[in-house]
Parts: sequence; C-alpha cells; structure tokens
Amino acid sequence: MSALIAILFYLATLLFVVGLLQRIRTYAATPAPLKIPTTPAPTTTSGVVLRMTREVVFFESLFKANLWIWSMGWLFHASMALVVLRHLRYFTDPVWGWVAAIQPFGMYAGLTMLAGLCGLWARRLIVERIRYISTPSDHLILLLLIGIAASGLTMKFVAHTDVIAVKNFFQGWMAFSFQPLPSDTVLVLHLLSVVALLVIFPISKLLHAPGVFFSPTRNQTDNPREQRHLSAWAAKLESEK
Repeated sequence: MSALIAILFYLATLLFVVGLLQRIRTYAATPAPLKIPTTPAPTTTSGVVLRMTREVVFFESLFKANLWIWSMGWLFHASMALVVLRHLRYFTDPVWGWVAAIQPFGMYAGLTMLAGLCGLWARRLIVERIRYISTPSDHLILLLLIGIAASGLTMKFVAHTDVIAVKNFFQGWMAFSFQPLPSDTVLVLHLLSVVALLVIFPISKLLHAPGVFFSPTRNQTDNPREQRHLSAWAAKLESEK
C-alpha cells in the first residue's frame, strides 16, 4: 500500500505540474489586443499590480458583488492557504521556524476551511439560480475538498495517526525511497483524495487560481487612446495615407 500510494503521488504530481504549466502556457499565448478592463480601471502598470493584489488577496470584485459569497469564499481560500503552509512540516527537516510557529493556527484553519466549503456547497444547493447552472463537476469538486478537510480533521481530533511515520514517508518519497506508511483507513482516504485533486486540477474550474492573472478585465491598463489597437487591415490603410 505504501509503494502504491507513493507511485500514485508521483504520477499525480507529474500530471499536476505538466498540466498546469501547459494551461498557463496557453493562457499566456492567447492574444488579447483589445482593451477591455473593467472600469474604473487603473491607467498605470503599478495601478494594475495593486488592483491584482487586491483581487487575489482580498477578492475585491467578489466583495463588491456579494458579501455572503465573498465571506464563504475568502474564509475557505485563506484557511486552505494556511493549512497547506502548515503541511510543509512533512517536507522539511528541520522544520522551518515560521512553519512551526503557524502550527496551532493551521490546525484551527482546518475547521474554518470546512465551514467555508460547507457554506459554498449550501449556496449551490439552496439558491435556485445557482443550483440551476451548477454541473455535477461543481458538486464533485466541493465534495472532494470537503472530504479532504473532514478526513484531515478526523485524524487530528478523532482517529489520531502516526504523524512521524507520515513525515518519514514523505521525506523518503522526495528522495525516491519508499518508507512504510500507517495503514489507517482515514489517512489512506485523505491521501487518495489529495491525489484525485491533483489529477483533476489542470482540467477543472480550479484553474481560476492561475487564470485570474491572465484575465484581461483585470490585468490591463485603461489606456486605449495612448495604446490604440489597429487590426492588420486598418494598419495597412493607416500606412497608405
């Protein structure tokens, strides 16, 4: 079982990295010559950087659109970021000081992460117009994330697992040396759910994570007069005058 999970993690990580890089390459290569930033928009590059920072860190546009969705979405994303950083302790030896310092906060962030996910799922089930446009994949992704959060919390507060053995497993995994993994059912389900998430990430709506940086409504400066776009035929007519 330990060797199987290790191999699955190798394959899932490879698919995740290659698929994500390919998607980013496609986004970067897609032309966006027309100026279509959502106004009011910044007119300088530094303004765009500040706007993107507010969008990525604070979900500014979602905050202006719907406070309920913003609160659940930001709670989930912020908590997940803290949980992921907390898990760096399994991949570092010795554990970095700041990673050790956030351990208590990361533990309770798992609870707020689960609360945010349940709120987002309840929205898809209760709000009629959202339920109408929701696809099976939307529910599957939310269930998968809820399963990851719930199984992680179960191992922390209910059915404890040998975290030392788990760390040894991942330390050996990084060195291509298989180490025994605890055979706890909850741990196996948790790890397999993470594998599934890594596999589907590059082909799912989760791509909004890197995609936001390539959104022309957010990453463009509002300077259509200063940098006027001319199509090929218009440029030819312009040069013939």
